Amino acid sequence: MERAEKISVNISAAAASNPVHEDAPLEPSDLELVERCQRGELEAFEALVGRHRQRVYQYAYSRVRNEQDATDLSQETFVKAWRAIRGFKKTAQFSTWLYRITTNLVIDQARRRERRPEVPFEEAVDPDADANVEIPPSSQPSPTDEAQRKELREQIDAALAELSPDHRAVLQLREFDGFDYAEIAKAVGCSLGTVMSRLHYARKHMQKLLKDVI
Repeated sequence: MERAEKISVNISAAAASNPVHEDAPLEPSDLELVERCQRGELEAFEALVGRHRQRVYQYAYSRVRNEQDATDLSQETFVKAWRAIRGFKKTAQFSTWLYRITTNLVIDQARRRERRPEVPFEEAVDPDADANVEIPPSSQPSPTDEAQRKELREQIDAALAELSPDHRAVLQLREFDGFDYAEIAKAVGCSLGTVMSRLHYARKHMQKLLKDVI
């Protein structure tokens, strides 16, 4: 394996998007790229970084709500992932493994800063109860609608900011990344029941805050 300093530079370089051609071969799966990484192929890891960097950043930001911290945490996530890639168990999804690394880094950062996340009371829930929070469509707004769409986006972001880091994290993984409950539990390191409870609280709180908006 190459030194972390070199990996860090190459990760930054991997952020540039590559054009997609119609005749290009099918992209390898995460598992195939991981296997190549475990043989020491740095290019395969750069492909994984390009595939997952945005979601890792968004997940980190959902926990810390600070752009610079989220960027630093994302970078450190991939450095740690490269160092530990040979120990990756192929029974888990690579994305779940990445989120787990990010979660641990967020916890370590909070401890260093002597902060403790404020987690609201999590009431027992019926697992069948599933109140969905609808996110506005991501289509490009017209010039006349741009100001209104921006205001709506700001209201949603403000509502998300009202959630604790732990509640934002599970909502991010479920609503934006499409993780199932078991995958979320592995990513954030908690029980399945806690995931369901946090999702229930987050959704109900978002609905309450956005009832006059969406």
